[in-house]
Amino acid sequence: MSTELRQETRTIGPEVISPEEVPMVRRERWEELRRLAVDERVPIAELARRFGLDRKTIRRCVREPAWRPYQRPAREESLLATHAAYLRQRAPQVGYSAQILFQELRQRDYTGSYETVKLFVRPLRTAERSAELTLRRFETPPGQQSQIDWGTATVPFRHQRRVVHVFVLTLGFCRRSYYQVCPNETLPLFLDAHERAFEHFGGHTREHLYDRPRTVCLGTTDGRIIWNATFKAFAEYWSFEPRLCQPYRAQTKGKVESGVKYFKGNFLPGRSFRDDVDLDEQLTEWSATIADRRIHGTTHERPIDRFTQERTHLLSTSHHPSFRLEARLTRTVAEDYLVSVDTNRYSVPFTLIGQSVEVVRRAGQLLILHRGVLVAEHAELQGRHQLRIVPEHGPGASARTARRVHSTRPVWSTARPVLPDVEIRDLGLYDALTGNTQIAAPRAIVDPEPSERSPFNAPRPELPILAPSLAEVRS
Repeated sequence: MSTELRQETRTIGPEVISPEEVPMVRRERWEELRRLAVDERVPIAELARRFGLDRKTIRRCVREPAWRPYQRPAREESLLATHAAYLRQRAPQVGYSAQILFQELRQRDYTGSYETVKLFVRPLRTAERSAELTLRRFETPPGQQSQIDWGTATVPFRHQRRVVHVFVLTLGFCRRSYYQVCPNETLPLFLDAHERAFEHFGGHTREHLYDRPRTVCLGTTDGRIIWNATFKAFAEYWSFEPRLCQPYRAQTKGKVESGVKYFKGNFLPGRSFRDDVDLDEQLTEWSATIADRRIHGTTHERPIDRFTQERTHLLSTSHHPSFRLEARLTRTVAEDYLVSVDTNRYSVPFTLIGQSVEVVRRAGQLLILHRGVLVAEHAELQGRHQLRIVPEHGPGASARTARRVHSTRPVWSTARPVLPDVEIRDLGLYDALTGNTQIAAPRAIVDPEPSERSPFNAPRPELPILAPSLAEVRS
């Protein structure tokens, strides 16, 4: 043993160490210190430099015959000791507000300070927040729940890279997923992907868990969920109950979130695709040969094996017509008396503006009903963003009819009116009456062209023109 160690042993006795004074060194370091000090005779000062500890701590470690874990000394009684039970019960009810608790304690004869209450409440608040952030795994029985989500990824095609959207539906019990690549996340593609997933699994679960996209819900009002009308009709048609995650808590559907990450991390890296058809073919093969047959990190089983247990609990969808073909879509007639179906718009009678109508697809036709009565029928448009208007549905047709009734000119009859016979005299007779004895020869009356005739210039019957004698005129 070194001289310094022997001197410390002689000068510092065990009576100097108080009962509360215990080593604050972990077991591994304590054993290393003892080995170096006792076996290799390393000086205390050298050990302090090597381990970055105080010399007094080194001496305690060397002197202790056995390692003891650190023990915090008992705290003295505080002014809150008699109110501790009340504070622990009351703190969650007031949101762990130290100010409110301090005000209430003053009415319970508390004489301490506000800072003491803050120090007491702080660890309670921290523990509550930690519990909220803790992820609790939620397992469901077979056939109970599915989780649905979208993912986006930039995919390398032959000519360029393009962003695609991936629909993922994961069965909660077996963790088997269905993947479908779509060009966008619109409602028609969203519902079509559901039906393809139902066909892939041969059925669906009783509950479907979603985030809060507008294709599912339009928000909340007074705590009540405002569902997308078409999606709600789709859920009722297929007899499943839609559920929503809490706002800003996407971890609630962690099973499908893991499926999206697995698609991006296992399928996409190192692959390239000629076109969309090639992408779908490779995705189908990967899903059947890799995704369904891997050992899942949580269940430690292959999803395809666990699916055999869940298949019998799914609600069967075999021989069930598609929602697109049979379901009734609810629409509100816009101010331009049009209703929208798959981005195309169709007219209905303008008197239904602002009212709800039902749209039914049947044999290539769209039947539009109001209160069960057929009000319009159109051939379904095959393209997108097209328009089909029946003129009789708008207010213009009736208005034009009314104007035509009041403003149309009368049609003249083609028959010539019967005029009285009138003797036609030449104007020269009147010249003779005024003293002009030279009587001009009578002028012939020319009938106008047939195209210029009118009821007022119709040809008159030809009568003999008599030139009276001068004596008759004078008389």
